[in-house]
Amino acid sequence: MKYTTRQSAILLLSDGTIFHGKSIGISGKTFGEVCFNTGMTGYQEIFTDPSYFGQIMVATNPHIGNYGVNDLEIESDSIKIAGLVCKNFSFNYSREDASGSLEDYFIKQNLICISDVDTRALVSYIRDNGAMNAVICTDGTSIEDLKKELANVPNMEGLELASKVSTTEPYFFGDENATYKISALDLGIKKNILRNLAKRDCYIKVYPYNSTYKDLSEFNPDGYFLSNGPGDPDPLFGAIEVAKEILANDKPLFGICLGHQVIALANGVQTYKMFNGHRGINHPVKNLITGKGEITSQNHGFAVNKEALESHPDLEITHLHLNDGTVAGMRMKNKNCFSVQYHPEASPGPHDSSYLFDQFVENIKETLSKTM
Repeated sequence: MKYTTRQSAILLLSDGTIFHGKSIGISGKTFGEVCFNTGMTGYQEIFTDPSYFGQIMVATNPHIGNYGVNDLEIESDSIKIAGLVCKNFSFNYSREDASGSLEDYFIKQNLICISDVDTRALVSYIRDNGAMNAVICTDGTSIEDLKKELANVPNMEGLELASKVSTTEPYFFGDENATYKISALDLGIKKNILRNLAKRDCYIKVYPYNSTYKDLSEFNPDGYFLSNGPGDPDPLFGAIEVAKEILANDKPLFGICLGHQVIALANGVQTYKMFNGHRGINHPVKNLITGKGEITSQNHGFAVNKEALESHPDLEITHLHLNDGTVAGMRMKNKNCFSVQYHPEASPGPHDSSYLFDQFVENIKETLSKTM
């Protein structure tokens, strides 16, 4: 194999800490909140997940790129992470059904990546010091200039990002002859959520993030869905109002991740920025209704206030994260509404949480039976 010299690169954190590495792909610099994902597989799904928009991803798996990319393994139409930090980058791949290399994929989509970083030390540092803004630089810009630019990057708290990843026009997904119709508010929706609904005999119309309840209701849906997405839920005033109107009209409602947080805010329950967030494919959750445990896929940096939720007369906690006791799911006692903080559509091996889509369809069936 021909030896290739690669450009030196750095990762500069907002507190001034520097990690050194080598450039992969294109030259330049990129800014975002640095976070880490503990998943050992599924890197392409992570990179294309709209919930990661505006974030620099640190891969804890020491090998990235070893199985290339596949055109079918995407959660949106493009890479959504702001940049990638990894230990060992594989320029060669061995999977038979790969459609290309990760390096070519990054170059084609203008993603800046730094490898040969001590990611164990970096993740340990983030765990101890919390999520913070950072810049990957591969073009030799001076440290002082990078610090000045980094100081102007807005913090994730208070940042509305759904508008950056949502569809601009409504579109349909699934079989138009399906039994059930769903109106979905796209705050950064993943394709696999739509696939899971479609295979349960649902025809979905997906609406832009700033659509109104009237817009979503014109489809005459049997149920409503609020999707996952990036950023802080607090500035999503329009989505919060949509949730309030859906609940006021007592329609079946299901929310995932950011949608879960929007439903909480619609009920007057506040959310907060987490120290590090949860990002991985093996997070343990307990279903308080059944008493069973679930291995879940998670990706969020905000959470619902547990104390406020426990004191709310109309809300009930249904799922708890077993690592830190944070809220992983809730339902309304007086409405046909439930939501979870994790991703039941991801199924990274275990399919423990796929029942939630069945539960949503059952809720729709029950509502329809009462109107007949």
